[in-house]
Amino acid sequence: QIRLVESGGGLVEPGGSLKLSCKVSGSAIFAFKNTGWYRQSPGKQREFVARIYRSDDVAYGDAVKGRFTISRDLPKDTMYLQMDNLQPEDTGVYYCHGDSHIDFWGEGTQVTVSS
Repeated sequence: QIRLVESGGGLVEPGGSLKLSCKVSGSAIFAFKNTGWYRQSPGKQREFVARIYRSDDVAYGDAVKGRFTISRDLPKDTMYLQMDNLQPEDTGVYYCHGDSHIDFWGEGTQVTVSS
């Protein structure tokens, strides 16, 4: 059974940093065409944050370009999201996503940016 499990969320002040992790089990992370991060704030639709492809190419949502960095550790089957200069509008539940002809989702980790 393939599972994606996020960790690393929490409460941080504006301007602070957090690093999220997404551990893949039941499959090698490289087996996915791409893996990425999405987020959802109350009352809003789920929003694309970042994606890393099998080729190592990356893509970012406009709202996070220059502040967030996606990476992965293939031997650990783990993907990361380094989030710097966090702002209140970054608050939300962050979900890990894997694209393998069908979609796989984690259950999410809460990120709250507040003073």
